[in-house]
Amino acid sequence: MEILNKLYRHSLTLLTDLYELTMAYGYWKLGMADKEVAFHLTFRQNPFKGGYAVACGLSQVIDYLQNFRFDDEDIAYLGTIPGNDGRPIFDNAFLQYLKGLTLTFNLDALPEGTVVFPQEPLVRVTGPLLQCQILESALLNMINFQTLVATKAARICLAAEGDPVMEFGLRRAQGIDGGVSASRAAFVGGCSGTSNVLAGKLYDIPVKGTHAHSWVMVFDDELQAFRDYAKAMPNNCIFLVDTYDTLQGVRHAVTVAKELREAGHEMVGIRIDSGDLAYLSSEAQKILEEAGFGDKSIVGSSDLDEHVIHSIKVQDAPISSWGVGTRLATAYDDPALGGVYKLTAVRNKDSRWEYKVKLSEQLIKVTTPGVLQVRRYRRNRDFKADAIYDVQLGVEEPCTIVDPLNPTRLMHIPAGTPHEDLLVPIFEGGRLIYDVPTSHEARQRCLEQIGRLHPAIRRLLNPHEYPAGIEMRLHDLRTDLIRAAREAAGK
Repeated sequence: MEILNKLYRHSLTLLTDLYELTMAYGYWKLGMADKEVAFHLTFRQNPFKGGYAVACGLSQVIDYLQNFRFDDEDIAYLGTIPGNDGRPIFDNAFLQYLKGLTLTFNLDALPEGTVVFPQEPLVRVTGPLLQCQILESALLNMINFQTLVATKAARICLAAEGDPVMEFGLRRAQGIDGGVSASRAAFVGGCSGTSNVLAGKLYDIPVKGTHAHSWVMVFDDELQAFRDYAKAMPNNCIFLVDTYDTLQGVRHAVTVAKELREAGHEMVGIRIDSGDLAYLSSEAQKILEEAGFGDKSIVGSSDLDEHVIHSIKVQDAPISSWGVGTRLATAYDDPALGGVYKLTAVRNKDSRWEYKVKLSEQLIKVTTPGVLQVRRYRRNRDFKADAIYDVQLGVEEPCTIVDPLNPTRLMHIPAGTPHEDLLVPIFEGGRLIYDVPTSHEARQRCLEQIGRLHPAIRRLLNPHEYPAGIEMRLHDLRTDLIRAAREAAGK
């Protein structure tokens, strides 16, 4: 317990990789700590071979930054880290600098629940080099995982076609924070609730749950187990019917449902957690209807994801809600978003931004220079295209965007096309200036945003590619910088 108390304390400032601090130390020693720079957090490919991602994790980032400080215990620990000569790697003067550090950066970000596409910045951080650098690991940790899970949840909820989806993944999640963060991200992505009580308390997420197979197995027979559960909790009866024989379990649930009704209560429904869910739910529905309980909920669970749910839905199975655990909370089939946090500009002596580009043998890993913003164009209510542009260059109208991975693919956007810029100010001079939405508001934004995507982009398999490109003048600048950097490297 002492370890947990130390790990989940008020400040998580040491939630970072050591190289962030060694670079910060180098900047400090060289007198570069206050050099003004721009970093952007982006990702390179849509997860799950899908057509979009859902931005999530900003709320946790805000909480982390509001409580950012190097306390006495942090400073003492950093002073014990040795170099290869056995001596401390950090000077005491640097550690005292960290202890007195006050954050003064600016941070702009996509509101949680915003749909986002590869190469677009989810977060932009500008300000003193040392400060922007040491935030890298924590921001990536929080944004990468929660964006991944929120995206998975959105896909699952689309497959469920409006049926409620409950997140059941705590017991299979990667540790305590993996469970809590996954529950919140799943809710933002569209799930209607969670089994995770701590997440429910922390984030005001509806919590649901009745009993497990162990409840049934404790009793001499299934019917008695259902009866005693109904006595204990008559207003929360969803009976898990597949402990021994699923359809016989449904009949036992009906028996107890009749007894509940006579006592002035109603069974909520049944849950099936194994077997052929399409077949068993159809047969269960027949039993329920014959007994006068055809309006009761049938909950399906058991290693579900968007593809399994879609398969069951196309068979017209009468499942009315879904419990999804492992494959949601762990983002089972795509375990990492692959987000990156890259330096893109440095303020020069005449106060203009000097553009920076990172090269790679892989075009997908070449960065986009500048202080970036995303402009989203609309056609009536629906999203039409996104332009990644540099705030110093601005956007020309009509706007032309270029596919970052295929420069021969262009899209022309007529002048006057309705649009909005997506990155909004969160911190200014280190001070929070953003009215943080609730989890419910972020969830509602996600549902609205996904509803404004073309169905071909939302589809689960082989989705249409949404037009998200680099504004033409920025593309030309990027090309020139790449060419110049390659020529310089070849000298």
